[in-house]
Amino acid sequence: MKKLSLVLALILCCSMLVVSNAAAEEVVNVYNWYDYMDESVFDMFTAETGIKVNKMYFTTNEDMMVQVRVSPGAYDLVFPSDYCVERMIAEGLISELNFDNIPNSKYTSQWLMNPGYDPDNKYSVPFMWGTVGILYNTKMVDEPVDSWGILWNEKYANNIFMMDSLRDTMGLTLKYQGYSMNTRNLVELKAATDKLVQQKKLVKAYGVDEIKDKMAAGEAALAVMWSGDALYAMELNEDLAYAVPKEGSNIWVDPMVIPATAKNKENAEKLIDFLCRPEIAKMNCEYIWYSSPNSAAIELMGEDYTANSTINPAQDVIERCEWFHDIPDTFLTVYNTLWGQVKNAK
Repeated sequence: MKKLSLVLALILCCSMLVVSNAAAEEVVNVYNWYDYMDESVFDMFTAETGIKVNKMYFTTNEDMMVQVRVSPGAYDLVFPSDYCVERMIAEGLISELNFDNIPNSKYTSQWLMNPGYDPDNKYSVPFMWGTVGILYNTKMVDEPVDSWGILWNEKYANNIFMMDSLRDTMGLTLKYQGYSMNTRNLVELKAATDKLVQQKKLVKAYGVDEIKDKMAAGEAALAVMWSGDALYAMELNEDLAYAVPKEGSNIWVDPMVIPATAKNKENAEKLIDFLCRPEIAKMNCEYIWYSSPNSAAIELMGEDYTANSTINPAQDVIERCEWFHDIPDTFLTVYNTLWGQVKNAK
């Protein structure tokens, strides 16, 4: 009897290990920007599928890229910016998607299909998109905000927040001077650097996520900001308004991709499909107020969405904007050196 009990115990133990291992596999490891999702949707996803969502966060695309490279298998679903997708495809860091597992991707707005960063539409599905512009306080600014040039107006000295982001800040300065945001021309890049150094004495601070709260609190007159953050601040302070300058700006997309080393690829595809479900896409849009790429979600949101020019810019605004493209390594050093000159300027 003791031998039989021992055998039964061993069988039971092994069975429990098999069940435990099977359960352990029912996860999806998500690497996203902080506060970039209505996280109640993860609970809904787990309740529906039984797949647990493990959440991890990054603060810059550069940090994200490093972690994806050095931590194979750690992440199943990642939310990079568009130009990073170009680099990740080139480096073999992400997998082609099985769109049979993502039928809700059919709701992606047509103009966002086959984008420049993923021209064959094999590797990514858009999550959110938006613009970069100027958030301004109408009680502090008494002139039209229709040009990036206002950021160089000495009247607003120590009353301007600039973005602590190489691509965005250098990019808007290039556009102001009539150049492409993606230029590789050293003369043009140096001209933008000099322009930013000239502006440095007017800048109250460089920042990213914290700027929206500071503008909502009335701490400055002007701020360079992503459209979704601008809308968040405008909801808190009715004196704020947002504009995309006439010279043009950046239009961006944050897609969803699956690392080539992902251990739970099918689970990640199930989550992408869930996030593309119109009512879920609507929830996320209404939580973070960036622009939705989901045509059916836009229909559900109706006039609250379509009548809002910050989240739903007019076609002429979109047409004067430009996508970022990946910076080759040879130019990345140049960009970093020039950005260092701006940040270290007195």
